[in-house]
Parts: sequence; structure tokens; C-alpha cells
Amino acid sequence: MSTAEGQNFDQIAFDRISIGGIAFDFTTAEEVAAVIDRWRHSTTTNLVTLTNPHSVMLCGRDDEMNEATRSAGLTLPDGVGITLGAALLGYGKRQRMTGPALMLELCDIGREFGFRHFFYGGQEGVADRLAERLSQEFPGLDVAGTYCPPFRQLSEQEDDDIVEMINQSQPDVLWVGLGAPKQEKWMLAHRDRLSCAAVAGVGAAFDFHSGNVAWAPSFVRKFGLEWIHRLALNPRRMWRRNLDSPLFLGRVALDMPRCWAGRIFSRPRIEKRQFS
Repeated sequence: MSTAEGQNFDQIAFDRISIGGIAFDFTTAEEVAAVIDRWRHSTTTNLVTLTNPHSVMLCGRDDEMNEATRSAGLTLPDGVGITLGAALLGYGKRQRMTGPALMLELCDIGREFGFRHFFYGGQEGVADRLAERLSQEFPGLDVAGTYCPPFRQLSEQEDDDIVEMINQSQPDVLWVGLGAPKQEKWMLAHRDRLSCAAVAGVGAAFDFHSGNVAWAPSFVRKFGLEWIHRLALNPRRMWRRNLDSPLFLGRVALDMPRCWAGRIFSRPRIEKRQFS
């Protein structure tokens, strides 16, 4: 039996709900940690995707992104648009889970599980600063290693060497910060060659927690308005991806009549996921 913060995780159960054609796992960071602890005793490597409206729309345009998301061991609702979609479809108030927040939570809770963390991504020096800052914030954090890949196509030999380096460090959680959809594609392509319990794509978390880019103030994050903060910091990059938010909500709106009719005439379409 594994515990964290006095909770018993002999049984883990949470809801999986389809929104915009993607099945999302609505759970807590504590339960995510407990699931990863279960995965440590298996022989497979599982993906954890943090999926926002932009990522949902990318799934419709990019086959590799779609496969990575749909085959993930956990697909978590990153973005206020996902929780709004859940409410519009009649599933009530749901909590989202952003990549930066999940990283902090698992670095904290993971100390009780004994997780080893590897940080892969970011510009030169970012992963090292990230590991240093997190180690200061969470004393006893077990850092297996860090690596910032060059901003170019890697040779086959370079790629093999990186995989071997990661595997030799024996991490439990491999954090990948390459940005969507690049990180999801990398995770999918390397999953069967990696020896770790979980590979989690968290994008901007590397920049935020390393101090490379300012994270949105807590009150902005509380109301799910990080997108405004990021748009203000980097309008040239962010404005295009923000166009996917109304497209996503339009897709949700098309699903609303069918979903509400199903709730009226039959049981709600909520899958219960259980880990024992």
C-alpha cells in the first residue's frame, strides 16, 4: 500500500469523460502519483498528456498527436476550456490540471513515493536550472538527470545515446518540455524504448519553474486566465493557437444536443476508471 498526505490508495477511482472527441481523466495530483506508483511495478512505459483545447484541435489535424493523446495512460484536462466544455455538456463543475501545477504537485508528493525525476527539454541550461530550483523548493527531491536537446534534427546515433542515458539514470517520471505537438510526438516515438513508469509532456512548465519565463500570478491562474498572460508575453506565438479555443467550443456546442438527450433518456456517459 502507498500513501500520500495520509490518504489510502489501495483503490483509485475517477471519472473519464469524452469532450470534443477526446476522453479526459478527471482526477487529482495525489491520485496521479498513486497511479504512477502502480505503473512502476509494470513492464510498460505510460504517457501522461496534459491536453487543452488547442491540443484537442491538433488531434484532428495531426495523426501522431492524435495517437499519442488517445493511447496515453492518462489524459488530463489542461485548460479552462476543457472544464467549460464539461459544464456545457452537463457534467457539472470539474477541476482542471495544468502541466506546471502537476509538476509541482508530483515533485512534492513524489518524495513520499520515492519517485526519481528526469527533466528533458527546454533551451540550453533550462533543465539544469529547473532541477536546481525544484530541489530547493522540495528538499529530498530525487533528480535522476537533466538534458536539453539541441534545436535541430538529431542523428540516429545521438537519439540512441540520449535514450540510453535516460534509461541508465533509472527515472520513474520523465518530464518532457518541448511544446505541443513536438513533445507528444517525441513521447509516442520513444515510449517503447524508454524504461520508466511515466512520460509526461508539460510544455511551458520548464520555462516557468526554471525562472526563464514569468509564470502567471496566482490570482490569474485561479480564474483560468493564464492564456491572457501568455498572449501578452508572446503574442506572435500564442495568437494562432488561441484561435483554436472558439473552434473547440464550437465543436462542444455541436455535441450538446446529443449529450443532453442521452442524459435525459439514459444514464450519463461517464466511464469509471479504477486502479487497484
